Amino acid sequence: MEITELVRQKKFVVTAELGPPKGTSLDLFYKQAGYLKGLVHAANVTDGQSALMKMSSLGASRLLKEFGIEPIMQITCRDRNRIAIQSDLLSASALGIENLLVLTGDPIHIGDHPEAKPVFDIDAAELMATIKKMEGGSDMAGKALEGAPHFAIGAALNPCVENIETEISKTRKKIEKGAEFFQTQGVFEIARFQKFMERYRKEGFRVPVLAGIILLKSPKMARFMNEKIPGIFIPEPMISRLEKASDPRAECAQIACETIQKVRPLAQGVHLMAIGWEDLVPEIVAKSKISH
Repeated sequence: MEITELVRQKKFVVTAELGPPKGTSLDLFYKQAGYLKGLVHAANVTDGQSALMKMSSLGASRLLKEFGIEPIMQITCRDRNRIAIQSDLLSASALGIENLLVLTGDPIHIGDHPEAKPVFDIDAAELMATIKKMEGGSDMAGKALEGAPHFAIGAALNPCVENIETEISKTRKKIEKGAEFFQTQGVFEIARFQKFMERYRKEGFRVPVLAGIILLKSPKMARFMNEKIPGIFIPEPMISRLEKASDPRAECAQIACETIQKVRPLAQGVHLMAIGWEDLVPEIVAKSKISH
């Protein structure tokens, strides 16, 4: 089911995230998916996240759907030209994939094939516009399609940045180009998120927002994110809790639950990023009372 339809049904939408395998073995992929099944409405399947070569998001999304979880196929602009991207979109639609998350793509140099040539034939906004055009029955060159795809189009949002006005401008452009739901960067500083959402509503934006919940696996991870990832602001007291915890995993889950409860009145759902700790998702969903 499309994410937008779930919102129309007044659901508090819960999504998660899975990385495809680096190889053909699906054991870990299915194990991690098993922790999510029946608890989330859908799960993102990443597309070369961190510029790492893995199974395609398209193939893994279809496998996830067969497993019983609605996929959100991530599609980036980094690795394919407009012909290949449109081809993948047609394939996705024919394979029953209904939700997309459109992204630019992480830079090549941080990945495991730094000598690869990036493509970036079109950017994320152009890709969203292309999807809308294809839904209207023609390709990017204006040629008629023999059957049009249809998707719920998602985009990324970074609500906790210092410069709200710049992010609002980017958000407006994404909505104009076709964004129908947003998944945000990890939210830790609730005051920043609330301020952004107040500005978001003041602009008259009606596109649903799913607040990103990243599981903090260690104080080291938290400090790294604060230093290296734009728009991430993890309060020092939260990091101190992890440092003092006798059971860091339990504390990690508790922090996630508390964050979910704080963002719940402000957003239409949450996007859980467990980063290998998918086995904590059932506990977090149960304690937060957000299971569908």
